[in-house]
Amino acid sequence: MSFASILEKLPLDLFVKILQETTPEKVKQSLNAPIKKIEDFIHLISPAATQSLEKMAQASHELTLQRFGRIIQFYAPLYVSNECVDTCTYCGFNRENEIVRLTLKPLEVLKEARFLMKQGFRHLLLVSGEHPRSTPPEYIAEVTRLLHKEVSSLSLELAPQTEEIYRQWVLAGADGLVVYQETYQKDMYAQVHLAGKKKNFLWRLETPERGAAAGMKRLGIGALLGLSDWRKDAIALVTHAQYLLKTCWRSSLTISIPRIRPAVGGFTPEYFISDREFTQLICALRLCLPDVGIVLSTREHPKLRNGLISLGVTQISAGSRTEPGGYENPNAAGEQFEIEDTRSPQEMAETVRKLGYEAVWKDWDGALN
Repeated sequence: MSFASILEKLPLDLFVKILQETTPEKVKQSLNAPIKKIEDFIHLISPAATQSLEKMAQASHELTLQRFGRIIQFYAPLYVSNECVDTCTYCGFNRENEIVRLTLKPLEVLKEARFLMKQGFRHLLLVSGEHPRSTPPEYIAEVTRLLHKEVSSLSLELAPQTEEIYRQWVLAGADGLVVYQETYQKDMYAQVHLAGKKKNFLWRLETPERGAAAGMKRLGIGALLGLSDWRKDAIALVTHAQYLLKTCWRSSLTISIPRIRPAVGGFTPEYFISDREFTQLICALRLCLPDVGIVLSTREHPKLRNGLISLGVTQISAGSRTEPGGYENPNAAGEQFEIEDTRSPQEMAETVRKLGYEAVWKDWDGALN
């Protein structure tokens, strides 16, 4: 049974009722539960749990130290193209937006990768708009083979593909696949994805399963907070993570919960999550998914990023650019969104050190496989 079948039967109305009826006593019981179920997660993200945030933060801090130690892994996104056939209302790459479009040639991608490696990065995330002619599978395979010779770990955040194509990319050297469902609420998904293949909710939802079957050693999932009720998406996200941990156990798993940032097109999110609620969600995720990596991007402001490093986060990006070619030639092409934390990788690494953690630029080597 795929996760799509499970999501379809997910009793969200019941879960919302549990959310509304959660009491401080139920929060306390869930906080102390040795093995946390989905009901415990719901209690911990409920409004009633906000008064227990300090206790949640302490427990999350201790559990993260126990499972991951004092290390923070660094990675960098590398955008290869902003050409896109989709109409996603919140995205700067939306095909309706009048931005300068650019697809890097393979050697230009390598040049960007070398720039990032000089900054210290050894784990790169290839990102692209969805355009079957500009970035076909053959192009991605060529770029992956080229980078694999020099980059220790290469993950892909691209248009969902078939298992066979993922298998080809694994053979080319990719070891990770990242795909965010954006929102798990099917009706809301349809409202913000107006045209293009990304409209296919189920095709996207089952992508991690195809990637794992093809041999991707790392899976990354997430929801884009702001598109829908964040608590409903968080419940679905945790259910998805639990499913993948059980069925795709050969792959490690990370979760990301990016918040919408300003972008060309002027999309205004209808649903809001405060910094305090965002922190509550990070802690709840850590407490209920103790062995899952939690990723924090440069979408968040520096003060919040500094505070979250000790509360459950295990991977961060730094010095990011969200346009193709942006590291060597900033602003030469349209960006996907504005970043909030503009500190350089070196500044970020120094901050991590001052907070008592070690910045890890590489924790994976394909040669050891």
